[in-house]
Amino acid sequence: MSASRSKRAAQNVITGFEYQAMVMILSFVSRKLFIYTLGTEYLGLNGIFTDVLTLLSMADLGFSTAMAYSFYKPLADNDTKKLAALVAFYRKVYNVIALAVLVLGLCFIPFLKYVINTDKEIPNLVIYYLFSLFNVVVSYLMVYKTTILTADQKDFKVVKIRMFTTFTREILRIAVLLLWHNYIAYLAIGCATNLLNNVVASRKAEKEYPFIKERAVDVSVINEAKSRIIENMKSVFIYRVSTTMFSATDNIIISAVVNTAAVGLYSTYFMISSKLLIVEQIIFSAMTASIGNIIVKENYEKRYTVFQSMQSVSFIFCGIITSTFCIMVNDLITVWLGKAYVFPTITVIAITINTYFSCALQPLWIYRDATGLYRKTKYVMLIAAMENIVLSITLGHFIGVAGVIFASAISRITTYCWYEPRLLFKEYFNKGAAKYYVSILMNVVLLGVTIFVIQFFSRNYEIRNWPQLIIKGVLVGVLCTVVFIGAYIRTDGAQNILNRVKALVKKKTEFA
Repeated sequence: MSASRSKRAAQNVITGFEYQAMVMILSFVSRKLFIYTLGTEYLGLNGIFTDVLTLLSMADLGFSTAMAYSFYKPLADNDTKKLAALVAFYRKVYNVIALAVLVLGLCFIPFLKYVINTDKEIPNLVIYYLFSLFNVVVSYLMVYKTTILTADQKDFKVVKIRMFTTFTREILRIAVLLLWHNYIAYLAIGCATNLLNNVVASRKAEKEYPFIKERAVDVSVINEAKSRIIENMKSVFIYRVSTTMFSATDNIIISAVVNTAAVGLYSTYFMISSKLLIVEQIIFSAMTASIGNIIVKENYEKRYTVFQSMQSVSFIFCGIITSTFCIMVNDLITVWLGKAYVFPTITVIAITINTYFSCALQPLWIYRDATGLYRKTKYVMLIAAMENIVLSITLGHFIGVAGVIFASAISRITTYCWYEPRLLFKEYFNKGAAKYYVSILMNVVLLGVTIFVIQFFSRNYEIRNWPQLIIKGVLVGVLCTVVFIGAYIRTDGAQNILNRVKALVKKKTEFA
């Protein structure tokens, strides 16, 4: 990775951490107030709307993924003519997509009653849904401009804008919950701040790349690129539909099979696991554009060396994050919200397994997005999505929420968890994936042993308040950190990182 790529990646990571730290603190406060003032059924409603609208957002046909991918080469070549043409093309596409999502969203209104499962009727349900729909539609109107910043490793500039609008949103929402207990006002604030964020970020992109404002672009450039983009779209569409069906159906199925309040409980666990995963996601997502650059310019060995480094970091983070989550999550929810909001151990185990896969597969997913590998894995993802829906409904009827979540893990393990690594290693590293499978298995074994041992020795230590929770959390975190850093510090990937850090320190020392 060149110095400029490293610097931008570092800026993206630092800004991402600042943003997520702020969001995490505000989310914990806002979530407790939301449950206290509106209840778990409204919290579940939020989760269902999110899943329904995510499913409807499949109308974007996967353009968001293919758009960023199509920007990498012209950015590397500084081809402003082609970039301007691509942005003009995507502008038209996203206006159509926004309209399609709006129409599909309106058509879904009569079916809302079939996915909302509550003890008593929720008033103003359609109004709540329309606010959520508007929020999604607005996000499509300017995304074609801000994506170029992300592809050019300048996502930290977009994140800084998001920090301001998110802070404003959460503070206003907290005030509304405290003063009026009003869900409509809560949703309206989200729409207004989302619109503000998109407008400001769009202006920033125009300032950085003035040529994207040009309306009169070379049509021949678009025609030249269009066939390749459309070919990518065909692959991305199937992949996009599959991944969306896989990830955006759990809440809907839980609501239909169990009840909407259970979605509210699950969303709290999901929020915590997501916030923990953010640490790794920030680091790796900041590197996506760099990986795209490496794929274009570097050889097999360089690509594999970078992947090894990412995987070693991932194994360390996975061990610390997943084990800490499994051991501490019920204690945290008990102290934070109360025992009434705690899931049984079997459900926590199911969530932990899914959290692990979301963590361990991050390097693989980053390479998949950067290489356009989704073109060759689309049908595997489609099988995974269909398998997940069938298993979720079946297991959900037998063991409730845990069954729906276990279904996701089973579907992953039996499909893309083994297929995508095999393809990536063959196509882009010119190697077999056997060592990768073994490394994943060893990481899982170490994780399971660590959780079992710590749980065994701390089983009689009951947490009743925040000081006790913090003490236990620090002890668990330190133990897990020592175990996993100790296990992976001598791997080739970790040594690659250490050698690079030493070289950078030495270089700075020489210039000092």
